[in-house]
Amino acid sequence: MLFLPYNISLKNTEIDIYNYIINNLNQVGLMRIRELADATHVSSSTILRFCRKFECTGYADFRLRIQAYSKSLNAHHLPIAPVDEFPFLEFLKHTHYPDFQEKITAAANILLTSDLVLFVGVGTSGIFSRYGSYLFSSLVSLSLNIEDPLNMPLYNLVDNHHQKICLVALSVSGENESIINYINHLKTHHAQVISLTNSGNATIAKLSSINLAYYHNIEMYQDTNITSQLAVTYLLEALARTAHQIKAVN
Repeated sequence: MLFLPYNISLKNTEIDIYNYIINNLNQVGLMRIRELADATHVSSSTILRFCRKFECTGYADFRLRIQAYSKSLNAHHLPIAPVDEFPFLEFLKHTHYPDFQEKITAAANILLTSDLVLFVGVGTSGIFSRYGSYLFSSLVSLSLNIEDPLNMPLYNLVDNHHQKICLVALSVSGENESIINYINHLKTHHAQVISLTNSGNATIAKLSSINLAYYHNIEMYQDTNITSQLAVTYLLEALARTAHQIKAVN
């Protein structure tokens, strides 16, 4: 609520104050306590009690935090760097190396010998895991995408079926806790894991049967990870196309 990272309990009068502040952030940041009290039809002491609920020592402290909060909301116009093609061009060069081609082929063979292929990702990676599942289902065989790994446990899968499951895990950081839990659960049943991460040193990469790392610079915009997903798209398409070609030959 406002600048607090959690919700607090407010009385009806305090909710009216809260709504006024939310609707007039810029003005409230310049108001004196008496002006805010008059605008919300309450006493100055009520305003002070309201401020203390938001962990402020007084109204002056509250007003400063409101000003900072309002400024942070208006920071969405911060400039970002233009697209840098160099990391992707370097990645494309790397895809021609024999060791990379061997990894793609090995991963494709794992996918082909699995009875069930699952794709999983969170946030932006979740969007691309859906694309990977769609592409694999179109070119090779039916696969499933885990939309919400936190609320989609695997405990009800038949134990003897785990050995023929392959999980394709997408994570830029390679440290997503819900995906790590998925991998740990599946690995106890000898399932195969193919991961696409930004670094080969990440936890998810180290837990995987095969890791395909792309090593792009991590880019953040405010609290959002905007790291390029061009390499991820390439890897998903390379896996699906290679699996399709192997299946056609055999």
